[in-house]
Amino acid sequence: MNKRYRSGLLPLYHKEMTDHVRGTRFLIVITLIWLTCFAGLYGALSGIEEVARSDGDFLFLKLYTTGGSSLPSFSTFIALLGPFVGLALGFDSINRERNNGTLNRLLAQPIHRDSVITGKFLAGVSIITMMVFTMGTLMGAVGMFRAAIIPSLEEVARVFTALLFTCFYIAFWLGLATLFSVICQHAATSALATISLWMFFTLFFGLLSRIIADAAFPVGGAYGELNLMKNYTLEMNLNRLSPYYLYGEAISTILNPSIRFINVVSVTQVYGTISGYLPFGQSLLLVWPHLTGLTALTIITFAISYIFFMRQEVRAS
Repeated sequence: MNKRYRSGLLPLYHKEMTDHVRGTRFLIVITLIWLTCFAGLYGALSGIEEVARSDGDFLFLKLYTTGGSSLPSFSTFIALLGPFVGLALGFDSINRERNNGTLNRLLAQPIHRDSVITGKFLAGVSIITMMVFTMGTLMGAVGMFRAAIIPSLEEVARVFTALLFTCFYIAFWLGLATLFSVICQHAATSALATISLWMFFTLFFGLLSRIIADAAFPVGGAYGELNLMKNYTLEMNLNRLSPYYLYGEAISTILNPSIRFINVVSVTQVYGTISGYLPFGQSLLLVWPHLTGLTALTIITFAISYIFFMRQEVRAS
């Protein structure tokens, strides 16, 4: 018999997948995702003609980065609303079982304890992956049909990489929500904690980075011009501690081949370079640290959740 089956991982994974798909929460989340997809698609189609007149290259990629007059782009929508998918799938994954008394009965079965949290997390990641790639594929298919765009192989590879980044980005928030679900006794508390961190990283972290950079390297006064580059470099490096900024910078670099640098460069470094688009492999090298960082954040949050869950006295709860 398969070792994973004997440990209870596969049955728990299948159970969690079934609970997600059949639950009312999943319908709410999938509705939000589809509304996001159609809003981003509508904004892209309404603005793609004007963009095509100014720059007709890589039009397929512009479906994901172009917004309308009153609607942001698809990538902006996902950066803002993607964390709510991870939050909805993980904020009560453990404390709900504990409060309902089902966790004790679950662990009374011949199931390894670590299979509980691992199965729940893997089921959430699977749901996120299916949502992201289904939504991204539909976005591209409808855009191709309505705008009569034929993507190149490089454009398909860039979109696939961007969707992969999106999966890791949302999986990080799933891991964070799972962590608070393990630590907090009530589901409302874990949800509030995760939402608070999302608001901090999305709305306030950039402001905090600017304040710290201005305090360390003031741009006013006699040394303002000398501190300008140091100020911007420090602010940018601090912003990269935020998953929201890290994801946004990676997505914009992958989906926009005209971006050739993501760090501060001087005039002497730019002088003599040939203007043009960056190949996919070079763009991937630019954002490889971002993917590594998002992956590390996801693994760390889940590892902390795993350790806390394994050390808790669940049966006495």
